[in-house]
Amino acid sequence: MIIHDTEGRIFTLQTHSTTYQMKADQNGVLLHTYYGPKIQQGDLSRLIRYADRGFSPNPDEAGSDRTYSLDTLPQEYSGSGAGDFRLPSLEVERRDGSYVADLRYAGAQVLGGKYALEGLPAFFGSERDADTLVITLEDPAAALRVELLYGVFEDCDLITRAVRIINDGDQPVRLHRAASLCLDFPAASMDWVTFDGGHVKERRPNRAPLRPGVQSVGSIRGISSHQHNPFVMLCEPQADEEHGVCYGAALLYSGNFEAAAERSQFDDIRLTMGIHPFHFCWTLEPGQAFTAPEAALVCSPNGFGQMSRQFHRAVRGHLLRDPWRGRRKPVQVNSWEAFYFHYDQQRLLQFAKESAALGVELFVLDDGWFGRRNDDSSSLGDWFPNEEKLPGGLPALSAEINALGMEFGLWIEPEMVSEDSRLYREHPDWVLNAPGRPYTRGRCQLVLDYTRPEIRDYIFQTLQKQLDEANVSYIKWDMNRSLAQVWSAAIPAQRQGEVYHRYVLGVYDLLERFRQANPNTLIEGCSGGGGRFDMGMLYYTPQIWCSDNTDAIDRLTIQYGTSFAYPPSTMGAHVSAVPNEQTGRSVPFDTRGTVAMSGTFGYELDLGALSQEEKNQVIRQIQAYRESYDLIQTGDYYRLSVPTPDGQPTAWLHVSADRRTALLCVVSGQAHAGAPFRRIKLRGLDPTLRYRAAEEELWPGDMLMQAGYPLPMLGEYQCLRLWLKAE
Repeated sequence: MIIHDTEGRIFTLQTHSTTYQMKADQNGVLLHTYYGPKIQQGDLSRLIRYADRGFSPNPDEAGSDRTYSLDTLPQEYSGSGAGDFRLPSLEVERRDGSYVADLRYAGAQVLGGKYALEGLPAFFGSERDADTLVITLEDPAAALRVELLYGVFEDCDLITRAVRIINDGDQPVRLHRAASLCLDFPAASMDWVTFDGGHVKERRPNRAPLRPGVQSVGSIRGISSHQHNPFVMLCEPQADEEHGVCYGAALLYSGNFEAAAERSQFDDIRLTMGIHPFHFCWTLEPGQAFTAPEAALVCSPNGFGQMSRQFHRAVRGHLLRDPWRGRRKPVQVNSWEAFYFHYDQQRLLQFAKESAALGVELFVLDDGWFGRRNDDSSSLGDWFPNEEKLPGGLPALSAEINALGMEFGLWIEPEMVSEDSRLYREHPDWVLNAPGRPYTRGRCQLVLDYTRPEIRDYIFQTLQKQLDEANVSYIKWDMNRSLAQVWSAAIPAQRQGEVYHRYVLGVYDLLERFRQANPNTLIEGCSGGGGRFDMGMLYYTPQIWCSDNTDAIDRLTIQYGTSFAYPPSTMGAHVSAVPNEQTGRSVPFDTRGTVAMSGTFGYELDLGALSQEEKNQVIRQIQAYRESYDLIQTGDYYRLSVPTPDGQPTAWLHVSADRRTALLCVVSGQAHAGAPFRRIKLRGLDPTLRYRAAEEELWPGDMLMQAGYPLPMLGEYQCLRLWLKAE
């Protein structure tokens, strides 16, 4: 709900549990007055204090009032060069060489439903579940108009923000920074939580007190990256899963980003988030507009768990455009770790037959099916089947797969090209590379210049031909390197600072074209696993391969960190062979299944090479997945413990919306002699109900939550999967 006090120029955004308020003051500065646990009514600008602060200058409108300074006021969208020395939201270069941006309130309107962003991902909502606020700011001297867009999803406690910058002047201006989010907090001690790591070790939470100065994370790799995720949190020092106020902020963007938090000289805190200013410079001609990506906010008055569940509900209901919505997704098997590049049609069909006999429903053909692709040094860009491997091409193979009662899926990597390819030999100028410089390669491949529509057209036409000829119901869209030598032959020298962003827009454009042309096909995102696991990609690919690390014990930490913002239904997770190729660790088959089932679930190994007992376990796992699908994919998710490398068990819980059914999952750690008896306290149950745990006696809900459930003595890396049903 949006409340607009026109006389006081106060804007209050109310959600189920939180309040967000702004006010345009007497000088037209849009003040940020409050964001936190719900307050029913009132002008919260009374909380703002004024004092004469040395070296904090005063704008002209303040006259002789030395207590009024942009350097000390909480602002909704900060300018630059006009007396506020904290993190700027907007940096603009005018033709005269000046860099000042100074914004004042010019008007507002409230609209039903959720705004949309052309060419960019965004949460969506009808008038039944969302409202939009548009606040207009102006800098008359620069002839700039800035529209601040707010979407309010009351039931999800979600507030989205986006920014549109319009050049109303008669001369071009250059944007050097255009943040999507600026959020000021009054003096307080807060912790800064980021989700960091690297390839095969993504999204590990890191928490530390926010110190004076600026702390930031980001990416200049051209992708959101394995190293830092575009989701961050600020929280009270005592906050945990169930207690304390915490704020989560996610950027719906899949390229270079920066999230920065500054603790000022007066202990105020400012959070900004948006496109990374590295190599960013966007020219706005007269009359043109630039739209910054959307940011999404959730404030939880009751700890991290509530914040995560609200993000999960919002993502599932208002971000994912899933062709399988309302239906159970098929159990898949992927050919990669079974064969890598080394297969032929007969071997694939035998693999498919063995998989179908165990209950697998989707066969995914991974890398190696096109051109002369027998290793990773050739053929990217040559999107036509290798008929030496696949006689009759994809149509023949997919028909055979369908005849087994299975659906057919295909791996592609459409953003890349190999030098040893027909495409590169015909179009060497189609790659990103700075003039006069040797190539910087990644995985023996170069990056196609997706700023150019003719390149996107070619890739769409050649790949869509394969999709039209074969019955493809699933696509795995991969991207296996960071961007370097980022220079486009199609863009003038003075506009090369636009290439990184235009590349991301090109990726979004092509993904949308494939979605529109194949409305019933599920697209799964991937970038060496989790290198582009962000809410921007989820708008186009409703699930993403969580990590190239399929070791079940490492996946506990990866999926734990991912769950803070992203629901289990988005996490690509499979059972793979042991010893694991990344860690060399051997983990029991049941445990690998339990971990993978808290994601999209499938297999990444040669099922035909399993023992009969392991095949029986596959049959049981698939049946268990089917039985628990709705609960895991749509239920509430509770983190019950933090994964650790020692003997402590890792536990999590899925709970139905009516709180009558729950599924407890536990994985033990390293075994140690003389291990203690352990209990795990559950959450989210109805304290007034009694739950039957498997075939055991009934347990009162309040007992399970307050006293806990006694865990059996589990051996090293063993698992427990326990249903609880109210009677």
